[in-house]
Amino acid sequence: MYNPKSLKAEEFINHEEILETLEYAEKNKNNVEVIDKILEKARELKGLSHREASVLLACEIPEKVEEVYKLAEQIKKDFYGNRIVIFAPLYLSNYCVNGCVYCPYHHQNGTIPRKKLTQEEVKAEVIALQDMGHKRLAIEAGEDPVNNPIEYILDCIKTIYSIQHKNGAIRRVNVNIAATTVENYRRLKEAGIGTYILFQETYHKESYEKLHPTGPKHNYAYHTEAMDRAMDGGIDDVGLGVLFGLEMYKYEFAGLLMHAEHLEAVHGVGPHTISVPRVKKADDIDPDAFDNGISDEIFEKIAACIRVAVPYTGMIISTRENEKVRKQMLHLGVSQISGASRTSVGGYTQEERPHDTEQFDVSDQRTLDDVVKWLMDMDYIPSFCTACYREGRTGDRFMALCKSKQIQNCCHPNALMTLKEFLEDYASPETKKVGEKLIEKEIDNIGKEKVKQIVRERLKKIEQGDRDFRF
Repeated sequence: MYNPKSLKAEEFINHEEILETLEYAEKNKNNVEVIDKILEKARELKGLSHREASVLLACEIPEKVEEVYKLAEQIKKDFYGNRIVIFAPLYLSNYCVNGCVYCPYHHQNGTIPRKKLTQEEVKAEVIALQDMGHKRLAIEAGEDPVNNPIEYILDCIKTIYSIQHKNGAIRRVNVNIAATTVENYRRLKEAGIGTYILFQETYHKESYEKLHPTGPKHNYAYHTEAMDRAMDGGIDDVGLGVLFGLEMYKYEFAGLLMHAEHLEAVHGVGPHTISVPRVKKADDIDPDAFDNGISDEIFEKIAACIRVAVPYTGMIISTRENEKVRKQMLHLGVSQISGASRTSVGGYTQEERPHDTEQFDVSDQRTLDDVVKWLMDMDYIPSFCTACYREGRTGDRFMALCKSKQIQNCCHPNALMTLKEFLEDYASPETKKVGEKLIEKEIDNIGKEKVKQIVRERLKKIEQGDRDFRF
């Protein structure tokens, strides 16, 4: 039985419910009356059910699809303004005991060099990232209880937060590691992590078990129920995602939204972020071996429908995708992107981009300065802000502000101040010139005169050497 309040994976991600949803969507994909009602509901900015959103994903009427795209862009502006949060992944170790057939870190791969960073190497990687201007990291590691135990992850987090280099500091560490226990999630929370991220890969149980033939990740229920354990352990910001291309995209889309609905039903807080990665080429991985690959057009449609269905969530697209796709996704609801990413263990300290330990090919290989200028040229504000996390605006507190669209009162000025830090400390002369002009224009978009005055005063102080102001 389908039950979004159940704590059993097969009940809150129910196979029969997904099949019925896909049948309903197929039946109504060209039903203008039904589609218009769904769009009318979406404009209320309270989200859609997995069944309603699946109809929009299936819709084949060009003008209605265009309505979805325009609505997705407007919803993103309503909730998050024109800010784009920037982060980078940091790979700690590629040791892994799992047999995932789509990942080059799988245990059977004998060609990839195995590497695990020492704490000194973690420090060197963090300094390299700080010297680019990064303030927010997502740490990644394979699942290996011997080489990558929770104690190692905790030590790395402690090291990352401890490093102050020139004006650099990592102010938020998000964690993307394997499903674990409530106790370990509690320890991660105590270590001061931001968001706990775990990709489902696929919600189709039979496919999931085939794609994960060996190792602890083979256990579908344990993996799928991880977010409930994380929240029980006190982590109130969690990030979902599937790896598009492994299974039929309409199935994955429905499952992803059902997972979001489950978190809302049980914990009162939906996913802080939703990521949309696609299968990419890597060491011994050929994406063409998976027969569920999706075109750029379908990929963009998925993103727009996620934004319309889950208006409050932060949507992430990584450097897996090229500049052209990332640009289009920014118009369809994406609010967070990675920049200057290296997906190899120890990659940031090497002058030449290493490929031998990459988890996947990086399509967008521009520098962080290039990405920042690119965003500003399109009138987006690159944001390095971590204020909500450090001010305790997480979980239900963040969602209450976000859903009421009040979060912009904090985020907009914070974004401008963190951008100013980047311009002063790391930007090229051309990027700084573009950024100063953008900041001056965006100050006028701050609604309250008092806040506007404070921001101007703090921008002056940043020019004089002060750092880390926040509302």
